[in-house]
Amino acid sequence: MSGQPEELPWTRAYAHPGARDKSLPPLSLPDMFMAAAARQPDAIVADFLGRQTRYADMAAMVRSAAAGFQALGVQPGDRVGLYLPNVPHYIACYYGALLAGAIIVNFSPLYTPDELAHQVEDSGTKLLVTLDVTALLPNALRLLNTSSLEQLVVGSVAEALPPVKSLLYRLFKRAERTPVPDDARITRFATLVSGTRAPTPVAIDPERDVALIQYTGGTTGVPKGAKLTHQNLTANTRQVDAIDPHDGPDDRILGVLPFFHVFANTCVLNRTVLNGGEIVMLPRFEAKAALAAVSRRRCTAMPGVPTMYQALLDHPDFATTNFSSLRVCISGGAPMAAELAARFREASGAILVEGYGLTESSGVVSCNPYDGNGRPGSIGQPIPATRVRLADRDDPTKAAAPGSPGELLVAGPQIMQGYWNRPDADSDSFVDGWLRTGDVAVIEDDGYIRIVDRLKDMIAVGGFKVYPSTIENILYRHPAVKEALVIGAPDAYRGEAPRGYVALADDQTITGEALRDWLNPQLGKHERVDHIIIRASLPKTMIGKLDRKALRAEQAAEEVRGTTE
Repeated sequence: MSGQPEELPWTRAYAHPGARDKSLPPLSLPDMFMAAAARQPDAIVADFLGRQTRYADMAAMVRSAAAGFQALGVQPGDRVGLYLPNVPHYIACYYGALLAGAIIVNFSPLYTPDELAHQVEDSGTKLLVTLDVTALLPNALRLLNTSSLEQLVVGSVAEALPPVKSLLYRLFKRAERTPVPDDARITRFATLVSGTRAPTPVAIDPERDVALIQYTGGTTGVPKGAKLTHQNLTANTRQVDAIDPHDGPDDRILGVLPFFHVFANTCVLNRTVLNGGEIVMLPRFEAKAALAAVSRRRCTAMPGVPTMYQALLDHPDFATTNFSSLRVCISGGAPMAAELAARFREASGAILVEGYGLTESSGVVSCNPYDGNGRPGSIGQPIPATRVRLADRDDPTKAAAPGSPGELLVAGPQIMQGYWNRPDADSDSFVDGWLRTGDVAVIEDDGYIRIVDRLKDMIAVGGFKVYPSTIENILYRHPAVKEALVIGAPDAYRGEAPRGYVALADDQTITGEALRDWLNPQLGKHERVDHIIIRASLPKTMIGKLDRKALRAEQAAEEVRGTTE
């Protein structure tokens, strides 16, 4: 690509601590974990609903899991699936399978049976780790009997709980558990980690060996598996750690974002392990439990997505929660409305910064500085060793015109090696070695990046391109609006017309017509919406991100019904 220098003026005013061009020597994930365990074996790595596990004990479990996987026939390069919420089993099996030379494949507990089956077949997953809960085990058993999956390892929530809670769970939560069949293809987690023999050593090349096949969210099509090497993941982990001015042993992070998502995998699991910190784990997000955990363990960091911060604000316990231990809250996964960010900062007193990343970047590309002196509405500056540039929206081989929005391109040690079994997608996703993000952005003179929209989300209105986020940002200024999405609707004259969908804040009432009449005078003629639809809620992805793809599908289904009735 020509016409845009790699070294931009803002690089002389880098906002993050430390060097912009950080050195990141090759490092494998198992070596990273074992180094942390050797450095402070008595420190707590995980607090799961009150039961604490120290690094030395988790390291022993990781080694046993690695030996157990090898005893089950797992070879280097085999794919081991983790179909788990945030439980200690995840940490043991994640690092244990990697120590055995396997490749991890994350499976969301929210997947449908068809989505699970597709991912098993696409990835070639040989063994799946899950729990004996009714939300997971029946689906896993179906896969074992109908797909190419060969083995299951099944754990229990009870074995991860403190003794009293474990007893109560076994006595009173029977309806939430599914009996584990007596089947030679099924191994109990307790059996997997019961051995004391050391695993057979496996040589890992951090820069070449894939550690994780992480499937995209599928919000713009069929999910694809991003191939992330050990170095991709440990580099991003070290990049994220480098921008934290407070890293150190007094590090307790709320682990409620799901580990099966790349944001939490890097920013919660791997970064905290690298730093020797403690993960205060919750199996799922519930506002009350999250607020209690912050107070109980005096959490110092709380990563989340915008809808999570909204839910915390809405909960009655928010007002009595002590947030004084929090050094930083990090919002990612989706753009955060400026009004929501301001409300959360004012109500909690905590620093809240916004960052940005993709599955294909191992999690993180850029972030606002943790000292709170960032730029509201931006995704901050690139993290160390990361380069960015803007490409022409219609021809990514050309640079964007000076001062104009363009497609954000990224390069750095955290960028994936490509997609699993999808060379066709690789050719569409890279330009001269730079990853195409699909996001339209502007880079300000001092290096702060603002995402304008996604290429595939732009609405074509009579030859003009309309950015949905521009309209959504104005909608969020109305006090009645809690959530907002704008998509294109068929229009006989203009081709498409913007249409807004809104969920109202609690105790707020307004009609769609009144909200439309308030909104449209603030927009250009081509941006004005034809309707605003008020709904009780808007569709969300597995991590709570507003799901434009699902909304489009719902709209299309409504149109089909309308033509057939």
